[in-house]
Amino acid sequence: MQKERIVFADYLRVVACFLVMLVHASENFYGANSPGLASNMSMLANESNRFWVAFYDGGVARTCVPLFMVVSAFLLVPMKPGMTMRQFYRRRLLRVLPPFVSFLLIYSLLPLLWGGMTWEQSLADLRMLPFNFPSLAGHLWFMYPLISLYLIIPVVSPWLEHASAKDELTFLGLFAFSTLLPWLHLYVSPELWGECFWNNFSMLWYCSGYLGYLVLAHFIRVHLTWSRASRLRIGTVCFLAGAAFTAWAFWWKGIPGQLIETPQLEWSWGFCTPNVLLATFGAFLLFTCIPQKPAPKMVREISRLSFGMYLMHMLFLAPIAGYIVNGDQAAPLIPVWLAIPCIAALTYACCVVTSKLISFLPGSKWVIGC
Repeated sequence: MQKERIVFADYLRVVACFLVMLVHASENFYGANSPGLASNMSMLANESNRFWVAFYDGGVARTCVPLFMVVSAFLLVPMKPGMTMRQFYRRRLLRVLPPFVSFLLIYSLLPLLWGGMTWEQSLADLRMLPFNFPSLAGHLWFMYPLISLYLIIPVVSPWLEHASAKDELTFLGLFAFSTLLPWLHLYVSPELWGECFWNNFSMLWYCSGYLGYLVLAHFIRVHLTWSRASRLRIGTVCFLAGAAFTAWAFWWKGIPGQLIETPQLEWSWGFCTPNVLLATFGAFLLFTCIPQKPAPKMVREISRLSFGMYLMHMLFLAPIAGYIVNGDQAAPLIPVWLAIPCIAALTYACCVVTSKLISFLPGSKWVIGC
């Protein structure tokens, strides 16, 4: 018997993939060290950049990563009856690891063709591949917590199968409280609740991080019985409240012309912070309101290609952004309010076309996952 397709998940993947590119398009307008993604230092050129980066990156797109986490957990948890840990690992890791490894190598070698990196940088990246992502592929950080979620699903799945709504709410309360940790680390102390140089694991370690989004996904799927009207109303309020705070927090810190450490500027942009959690919960509720009827073929196809699009998008975004920014964040070729979505949209279109062409090749699943 074929498993029923969750229609809203297709729409969510299509939108979340674009939001990832919108985030990275925005970063071209506040990185201080060099054109491209934001690094350890930031500086906003003017008030226009301050507002539109806060709006697009913080307000509109900051939920992209946790939305991917939630939808993955929504579809995979709990595991199918009778499935063993080994079977689950084999199925999930065979789908994500070969494309992931392929693009680790691509980002470590391909830029050599157009002088985008030196041989020394390439060799250094290749040596580090068993331990971390290449220097030109910072977006691949996401793959490590995603794989971590896959590794923990067989462990928590039996508990979730039998947990009551109250049990899951208790855990989600602890998770919600743990989202204060990034702020407490920044403004109270870098070491909290047992953390010290010989212990990195705080009191809330096992109740924090993306595991919370996994439990949230299961709670929404199994225990949340709100009507569609309630989900629309509550989802809208939660998303707007969380997104507004996220945008304001960047705008508040981002004084034009001031050099600032990026973690200070992005103080509320962590994916496990209260505001992003609230906005993600709201956005996900809104997606669940999409009627369960077949999505258009294009939506289904882009959803199928979205993993490969995510993996490759920086190969297109960097040159597109470089052309539009034209070496001047204060005066790009087109106004910044238009430049950011244009960079994201052009990148998205290039990724759709390239992923589709690759999908026709034999063995394409080892490169783009489909």
